[in-house]
Amino acid sequence: MEVAEVFIVCKKEAHYSRELILPQPALVHVVSGEMRVVTADHSHQFFAGDTILLPRNQLGRMSKLPLEGQPCIAISVLFRKERLQHYYSANPAKVRTEHGPGLIKFGAHPLLKSLFNSLQPYFELADALPGDIAAFKVEEAIRVLRAINPVVDELLGHFEEPGKLDLSEFMEQNYMFNLPLKKFSYLTGRSLTTFKKDFKRVFKNTPGRWLTRKRLELAHYKIFEQKKKPSDVYLDVGFEDLSHFSFAFKKHFGYNPTRS
Repeated sequence: MEVAEVFIVCKKEAHYSRELILPQPALVHVVSGEMRVVTADHSHQFFAGDTILLPRNQLGRMSKLPLEGQPCIAISVLFRKERLQHYYSANPAKVRTEHGPGLIKFGAHPLLKSLFNSLQPYFELADALPGDIAAFKVEEAIRVLRAINPVVDELLGHFEEPGKLDLSEFMEQNYMFNLPLKKFSYLTGRSLTTFKKDFKRVFKNTPGRWLTRKRLELAHYKIFEQKKKPSDVYLDVGFEDLSHFSFAFKKHFGYNPTRS
């Protein structure tokens, strides 16, 4: 089943995502409520009227929260690689950087207001636009973003796969994200075999053992120094469930994460 390119989502209750890695850039407009995006080095908060351009392969977590009695409603436009390549082949732009910029936030702007207002009638009929209409709206969104901020070309017009990154720096920044090793290897520009080999050379340990230790040490700091509850911590440090986290914590430190 093909994923819709332009759609609206309404979250009446707090919704917390796991790790977020977009295979394509996405434009998100917050209609009401609050949206949070946490990356390795920053925590972003967005409210009604904010519009955000998220790059592909951006590693982070996203939360959608109701605010002042209003649900979190957001309109999303996904930019598929083939659609972007078709557009930029006819409308070339100079992409000067090897790696595109990170998240870009837009405030209120007449062109963005016009774009999203034009989508409202369609959403009264369905949660997503039909493919043929979505194609026109995606191109309109590209043109609007380029008119507002030419820097978007560095993000939308960048089609290269991740280059080989400094393994130590990347893992120290992103170990708390619960990803399979294959995804870590891809994001660092390596095959899985090369990733494991380089990891052993750099860290003198296996990825699994190193990741567990780093996540538990971060959890210990959050619980005993920042006074957070284990139930509020385990997902943020990369564990999938509370019971597994508690077991691993006690095995590593010799005591439960809930001790007084």
